[in-house]
Amino acid sequence: MRKNKQTIISSNYRIIAVDDEIGIIDSLSIFLKKSGYDFVGVTNPMEALEKIRTEHFDLMILDFIMTPIHGDKLVEEIRKFNKELYILLLTGHKDLAPPLETIKRLDIQGYCEKSDKFDQLLLLIESGIKSISQMNLIKQMNEELSNTYNELERAYLDSIETLRYTVEAKDPYTSGHSNRVAKYSELIGKYLNLSEQDLKTLHIGGLFHDIGKIGIPDSILLKDSSLTTDEYSQIKNHPAIGAHILCNAKIFKDIIPIVKHHHEKYNGTGYPSQLIGDDIPYLARITAISDSFDAMSSKRNYRNELTLDNIILEIENNKGIQFDPNIADVFLDILKNNYSEIEKIKNQI
Repeated sequence: MRKNKQTIISSNYRIIAVDDEIGIIDSLSIFLKKSGYDFVGVTNPMEALEKIRTEHFDLMILDFIMTPIHGDKLVEEIRKFNKELYILLLTGHKDLAPPLETIKRLDIQGYCEKSDKFDQLLLLIESGIKSISQMNLIKQMNEELSNTYNELERAYLDSIETLRYTVEAKDPYTSGHSNRVAKYSELIGKYLNLSEQDLKTLHIGGLFHDIGKIGIPDSILLKDSSLTTDEYSQIKNHPAIGAHILCNAKIFKDIIPIVKHHHEKYNGTGYPSQLIGDDIPYLARITAISDSFDAMSSKRNYRNELTLDNIILEIENNKGIQFDPNIADVFLDILKNNYSEIEKIKNQI
């Protein structure tokens, strides 16, 4: 009964043996196939390398002393593209085994001396198969957990998107504002030669930078006259509210500094934390100038949009005061010399 169970288990795994002695390969083939394993034997190490590159194997039995390359050199090549293959090393003599440091470095899971009897090797193989089985189970569980987590993230993202659209739907004058800020920020990031990850963070941060306005009363958001001191204080709460809304989802951890600090000013007079200069998160400084530009270049219920010349003058006058001077210079260069890229974004949204 035990033998049948072992055959069922072992038949699910592929083993490749590499030894330049055909007699060893033939003996292993008879022994392992009898034990129920799917076995492939190879006498040329370079042929084995290509097989492992193109086919799936769970375990490799490997001779150490071979031509044209020794076993450790073969493993070095394999580990460049396959970190998971379980490897058992065979040695003709214990004195000829590679150093322990080499075995650890190449992640060789075990080795034994060659023998006419394969009892010890079979025990190592069975032990290896059990380890592989456990690793596969853990991998499967991680994938299932990851899929579940991704589904939860997607649901959370959809919920936040709904809130974002709710914010913009309140005021027709701000329709498309977050999308434009996201695109402007990404454009500036490209001119600053930021990484793809930073560009992605800038884009998502721009989309959700005003999400906290969901917690501001409509009577304040839609007011067509000057705000009172108390009303302006409530408006200034929206970055902190937005950061709080997003804080429970790991997918938003990189954009929270943008959401929380896009109203900080370079001279320290902004909100909510009165951060100064380089203490303001870098991506938040980029979003800040994009946010201000879109506000200036969009019609509001209390004023018309500013002309491009007036916007340029406003940004120049606020370098080092409201805006990071270096980022402002980059954006000014875009406005003066590549304004077609700005118009393209406006026309798309």
